[in-house]
Parts: sequence; C-alpha cells; structure tokens
Amino acid sequence: MTENIEAIVLGHTKFGENSVVVHTLSEAYGRRGFLVCVGKKAGMALLLPMNILEMDIVPNPKSTLWSARNLTARDPLNGIRNNLYKNTMSLFLSEVLLRTVKDGQMEDGLFPWCVRSILTLDGLENDFSNFHIRFLLEFADALGFRPTFEDVAPFAEKHLQQLKPFLSAGFSESMLIPLRGKERNALCEDILRYLEYHTESAIRVQSLAVLREVFG
Repeated sequence: MTENIEAIVLGHTKFGENSVVVHTLSEAYGRRGFLVCVGKKAGMALLLPMNILEMDIVPNPKSTLWSARNLTARDPLNGIRNNLYKNTMSLFLSEVLLRTVKDGQMEDGLFPWCVRSILTLDGLENDFSNFHIRFLLEFADALGFRPTFEDVAPFAEKHLQQLKPFLSAGFSESMLIPLRGKERNALCEDILRYLEYHTESAIRVQSLAVLREVFG
C-alpha cells in the first residue's frame, strides 16, 4: 500500500545502474533514504539539494530500504535555481542537514521550518548574503537548543562582535548586518562547531569550501 508524502531532498547516493538512494527529510519519516529508479538524466533535476518533492512511498516488507515513486516538485524554486549564489547556498544548507540530522531521527517541527526557510530563500530578491548564518542559528533552535550569547561565546571568541547582532535581530534586520565574505565564512565555521558540540556529530561540510569561493 503506497503513501503519498512531502519530502525535502538532502542528497543522493548511486545504487546500481539505474537507481539512487535519495536522502530526505519529511514530517512522516524524519531523516530517511528511499530507493528511486532514475532512467533519464532529466529526472535527476528533481533530486537537486533542498528540492521539496511529493512522492509515493512503497513499503518493502523484506527490507528497511523502501522505494519512492512518482516524484514531482511541489515548488519550482526558480528563485534558487536561477541564481548561482542561492544555488550554492542551498547546497551548503542541505549538506548541513544531511550531516547533522541522523538517519531515522525525528524532530518535531523541523520539516515545516525547513520548508519555510527554503521558500523564504527562494523568494528573496536581494540582501540574502547573510541567509545561511541566520539559517544555522534557527536550525539550532529547531533542534531544541536556542543559541544565546553566553552559549555561543566559547565557539566564536574572535568573532563575537560580528555574531552578537544576529542573536537579537529579527530576520529582516539580520539580512542587513554588514559583513565581509571572510567574516561570514568565519561565523559559519564557528556556528558549525557549536552545532557539533550540541548534536555530538562531526559535521564535515565539504560544500563550505564552494560557498567560501563563491561569496569570497
């Protein structure tokens, strides 16, 4: 019996000649991988990081690896896909989620928060260079530990003055905090260490180097 769900693509791993395991985040199953047949290269466009998909889940009584079929994009995300900076940012954010949320983990409210964040990034026309910093701080909150100045201070000693405004500003204000590229990169690394500590995970985000190159 199939079940239709919505899921966010976090990444995928090749599985045989014509299949991949799509790593997803959903309200129904939390972080979980599903087997998907991909016969055409065009179909791979659906599996871009942070895409929000509708899919039919087919349980397998003999395996924990279930199949997903009839994948469709819930939202086109043209604002992200047509912008190099946003696209690179979405790659970074999806990898953070993939490395942080453990397979099988369920977090109440995490999926709808992620959906709202993706659609917000998609809709921003300008002043989004600080979005990933805001995302990381809100992600910590979504996981259940609200970042405070005292809590974050040990992980950002050299950059506390740059980070401090983000801890009290609203979303719109935080997008306008003036930072240079190197400062944004440093804050990302500091917040990732903070997340590592609280989640007891080794968050090795390879796309951070790409983000650093694109944003300078």
